[in-house]
Amino acid sequence: MSGNLHRLYNTARLAFQGDSQGTIESCCVAAHLLAAENLRLSAQDVICWVIMRIGPRRSREFLALMWRNHSVYESDFSVLDSLMRGFVNTGMFSLALDVLSRMREVGVKPSVSATNMLLKLLLRVGDYGSVWKLFRDMVYKGPRPSNVTFSVMIHGFCRDGCLEVGENLLHIMCKFRCQPDIYAHNCLINAYCFRGRTQDALSSVYLMIEKGCTPSCSTFSTLINAICKEGNVLEARKLFDGIHEFGISPNTIVYNALLDGYVKAREIGQATMLFDEMKMKCVAPDAVTFNILAGGHYKYGREEDLDKLLMEFSVSHLLPDYSLVDISVARFCWAGRLDEAMIFLEEMLDKGMPLSVIAFNSVIAAYGKAGREDKAFEVYRIMVKFGFTPSSSTISSLLMGLSNKGRLQDARECMDYMIQKGFRVNKSAFTVLLDGYFAIGDIDGAQSLWKEMEWRGVLPDVVAFSAFINGLSKAGLLKEAYGVFTEMSRRGLVPNNFTYNSLIGGLCNCGDLDEARKLEKKMRQSGLVPDNYTMNMIINGLCKMGNLSSAIRIFKEMLQTGLTPDIVTYNTLIKGSQSFDLVSGDEFVKMMYAGGCNPDVTTYNIRIHGFCSAQKINRAVRMLDELISFGISPNTVTYNIMMNGVCGCISFGITPNTLMYNYGDILARAKTLTAKLLKMGFVPNIVTINLLLSQFCKEGLFQEIFRWYRKLYEDGFEVDDITNKIMRRAYLKWLGENKISREMREKSRFLGFLMHFNYDHLQRDRCCSVLLTSYSNLVGDGQRELSSLTPG
Repeated sequence: MSGNLHRLYNTARLAFQGDSQGTIESCCVAAHLLAAENLRLSAQDVICWVIMRIGPRRSREFLALMWRNHSVYESDFSVLDSLMRGFVNTGMFSLALDVLSRMREVGVKPSVSATNMLLKLLLRVGDYGSVWKLFRDMVYKGPRPSNVTFSVMIHGFCRDGCLEVGENLLHIMCKFRCQPDIYAHNCLINAYCFRGRTQDALSSVYLMIEKGCTPSCSTFSTLINAICKEGNVLEARKLFDGIHEFGISPNTIVYNALLDGYVKAREIGQATMLFDEMKMKCVAPDAVTFNILAGGHYKYGREEDLDKLLMEFSVSHLLPDYSLVDISVARFCWAGRLDEAMIFLEEMLDKGMPLSVIAFNSVIAAYGKAGREDKAFEVYRIMVKFGFTPSSSTISSLLMGLSNKGRLQDARECMDYMIQKGFRVNKSAFTVLLDGYFAIGDIDGAQSLWKEMEWRGVLPDVVAFSAFINGLSKAGLLKEAYGVFTEMSRRGLVPNNFTYNSLIGGLCNCGDLDEARKLEKKMRQSGLVPDNYTMNMIINGLCKMGNLSSAIRIFKEMLQTGLTPDIVTYNTLIKGSQSFDLVSGDEFVKMMYAGGCNPDVTTYNIRIHGFCSAQKINRAVRMLDELISFGISPNTVTYNIMMNGVCGCISFGITPNTLMYNYGDILARAKTLTAKLLKMGFVPNIVTINLLLSQFCKEGLFQEIFRWYRKLYEDGFEVDDITNKIMRRAYLKWLGENKISREMREKSRFLGFLMHFNYDHLQRDRCCSVLLTSYSNLVGDGQRELSSLTPG
């Protein structure tokens, strides 16, 4: 008989290809027969297939068909329980509630497991009224709420931001003869950590211990991860060291949480020591461990340490087969050998080797960061083709690749497609897209996406709120940013340093330094410590307003509070002081050296700009020579500053009285300096061209501007908005003045030399780039052709 029923089960699966009335009735009989032989799980599968095929409207008819004559095959409880589970599994909560009502009408008590499933679904869709009605019915009519019932409700309410409800449910469990277990406590602890309330999370741990419930590795990994995100790695380490007191040995997930904290704090040495400890205690690392450490070595460590890690994981025998493949793929990605990673991945798929989503995510993320988003989507298509379900990390990486290229429309369509397909699109994906909209200046798009998050039921976390506040602040929408900040606090989310810094930065940019200082004070009162980034923004704001004395006072406050000024601090003060006199800049350079901080190219650019602005070109040249002697590579900004200084010779060095005497010397010096800069490997850019065009305009040489602009257009150079503004300004001036003196002709010769010199170099560099690109494409095509001809 059993064999016949299994054949019936398989036949029902294959037969239900249409949705005719006869087919539905046949499936009803099949489900009844399976249930009659205690194959209720198979019966429920048949019910689910039918419901999904015919949809909510016809499912009511199906409910009536299943109820009719069911007594011949199975009990009232059996058929109604199967139907209730079927509707819950397919997300049709209103029909599931109808079945539950019928159960009450016919005097059948629902099963506690099916009721818990329905509670979970109702919480997910946000139907709180039905949740509380169902809970009351369970209390008064049965089945009695269980530990799982409370855990489901605590998790659901906490996930939706209703922490007080979750707390109250935990406290009343005992009244219903339920003892809070580790799962219930962890739901609440996770919610506290998610909202930045780590102190409340720690208090909850002590409470659970008092109640006789021992924390788990999951408890500690959640806490360590949250504390590390706050930047308090020392406190996280203390908690990690105290785990043994509870008779718990940290597992891989706990180690990974602390490793990630060390890496994000740039403490690579500590991360390496913890990894050694992990191996010594025989805790097996996994692909996540590898990615954390590889990322740390790649960003902040040494290349040889990354190579050593890659080799160590490759020869390790501690990992399962799929992790070895994952790590091998990640190894290629971290080494920048993306195409080799792709080839290796395809070979593993062809050989049937075990793989996980992590391998695909590594390649997708690497292609996205490299700006090759089309290849990232190719990997995604292969992933889906082989039956792998994209994770939230997959989707975030795809969106980030598109957003980084400014392809927000494509990114939006991609996210909509993922949602339509039922893939897990979480708040991280929305945050990536949010950052993308702000990056291209589409404030309306960002605000629209923020509202969409709400109505889709995706509750923003601290990271999402901070990203939104940061974007609004940078756009100068301080009132809106403050409103979001207030809403964030109202929801119980604790702002972090990044959140406060975003608002402080916006206030400083708008010149509201008094409000910025008030917010910094509020930041301290909330238990957060302002960092270098905070203080540098305030110092920069004061310097821009010309309030150098207050900026120096903030600088001294930094030293008193234990903050070590960094290169940004000193560069800001040097730049601010040079607005008054160059001697003050020298003093801050001395302080920089005394503080153990060496000048960088930005420091020298600021100093050179100061000397050029004061027409001390010889001092600027000496500063350039000093920069090179210290092994610092000048950049294009350096070049453009020097070019601006050379152009300054025209306005301040060539006058009607001195024109015949020093013009030759000035031109010779300009030629020598320009040649010297180009020999250093400088490549002029559009900023250089704009600088020279602007100088033409300043000197009234409008015909020269028009001639060079036409040449740029004819040669296919892409100009920017600044170029066009210079042109418009020149045209308006030209309409009112059209006389060229002898002095202007001499200046025209001078600027014409500089323009020819730079333009020629820029043209040659552009041609070389085109040739290199063509050569690279040609070689790539040849390699692909050769590969296609090579056997095997």
